[in-house]
Amino acid sequence: YLKIAKLALAFAVIRSKPPGRSCREYAEHLARAVSEREAGWESKVEVLEAEVLRLRQELLLYKICPRFCPERDASAEAVPHQECVKPVSGTSQLEDSGCDVSDCAFESLGTGPDFHQSECNISTPKSWLEGGLPLNLCSTSREDSLTAPVQFLQHLLEIRKLSEGGNLQADFTELENDCVTIHSSVSRLLDGLTVLYNSPKFPASDVLTEAVCVLSSLITDSRLSNHVVKKCFKKLEEFEKNLIQIILRNSSVNRFQALHAVSRTLLSLGRNNTLRSSLISLLLLEVRQFAEQLLEGLQMPAGCDVTRYENIFPLCMVLEQLLENEAEGSQAPGSDCGGEDKVKFLENLDQIILRLSDEFPLFSLYLWRVNVLLNSAQV
Repeated sequence: YLKIAKLALAFAVIRSKPPGRSCREYAEHLARAVSEREAGWESKVEVLEAEVLRLRQELLLYKICPRFCPERDASAEAVPHQECVKPVSGTSQLEDSGCDVSDCAFESLGTGPDFHQSECNISTPKSWLEGGLPLNLCSTSREDSLTAPVQFLQHLLEIRKLSEGGNLQADFTELENDCVTIHSSVSRLLDGLTVLYNSPKFPASDVLTEAVCVLSSLITDSRLSNHVVKKCFKKLEEFEKNLIQIILRNSSVNRFQALHAVSRTLLSLGRNNTLRSSLISLLLLEVRQFAEQLLEGLQMPAGCDVTRYENIFPLCMVLEQLLENEAEGSQAPGSDCGGEDKVKFLENLDQIILRLSDEFPLFSLYLWRVNVLLNSAQV
C-alpha cells in the first residue's frame, strides 16, 4: 500500500507540475509549502496548549481554595520599572576567569548559604487572594517560559502557607485528582531551568532566582512535597541528570560561578529525602566512572581531559555535602540512600585511590573523604 501511495503521489506531481519547472523542483516547492504550513500549526498548538494549562491551573487553584479569583489585578501586575529588582549583569559577573569565587556572588543568584532561610520566606498579603495572587517578575523573552509555572506553583505555596496559619481554608486533596496539571507545571519549570542553565552565558536574573526558590520550597513543603515528588519523580530525576551533565560538559573559561550555582540547585534538590537518594546514586556513578577513566588515562599518552577534571570537583563537593547530611541523621529512618551504588562505589576503592594519588592528589583526597563518609554511614 505504501509503494502504491508513493507511486500515485509521484504521478500526481508529474501531471500537475507547471510548465518551465522540473518534477524535482516542483516536488521540493510542494514540500516547502507543506513544511511551512505545519510549522505554523505547531506554533498555534503550543500557544493553545499553554492557554489550556493556564486555565487548568486556575481551575485547580479554585478547587483547592474557592476564594481564589482568576481575574488579574491590573494595578498589581503593572509593576513600575524602578521597583523591579535589577538583574545582575551576566557580563559583569563573568568578566574574569572565575577563579576568584566569593559566596556573595552566588547569594545574588539566590543560591548562597542562607538562600533557603531568607529568600524563600515568602510573605504575601491576604489581599492577593482576591486579585489572583499576582507574581511580580521582570522577565526577558528567554525566561517567559518560566513565569507561568512559577506563578502557579508560588500561588500554591501561598495558599498552603495561609491555610497553615488558619487564615484560609484549603483542600489539598484535589491535587490527587488532577495529576496532569501538577506534572505539566513542574515539567515546564524544570525544562525552563534546564534551558537557562545550558545557555552560553549564565543568566543571573530574578526569574531564575525565583524559580529555584519556588522549586526548593515545593519539594520541601511538608504537605505539597509528597504530591509533587510522587507525580514528577521521573522528571525530577531527569532534571538531576541534566544538571550533572551541564556541570561536566561546560567548557567555558568563565564557568566556575555558573557551575557553583548549578551545584547549589543540586543541593536544594537533595533537601528532599527521596530525591537525595536518587541524587547520591547518580553522583556516585559519575564519580566512580571518572575515577576509572583516570586510571585508563594513566596508560595513555594523551592523558586526561583537563576541563572535565576541573568540573568533577563541584560534583564531589555536592556528594560530600549530601553524605554529611545523611551522616548527621537528616536522612529518613529506615531508608538506605543508594545502598547498591555505595557497594559498587566502594569496591576496590582503596586501590584506585592509591594508584591515582601521585598524578591526581586532589581528586584522590576527595575520593578518600567520600570513602570515609560512606564507611561511617555503613557502620
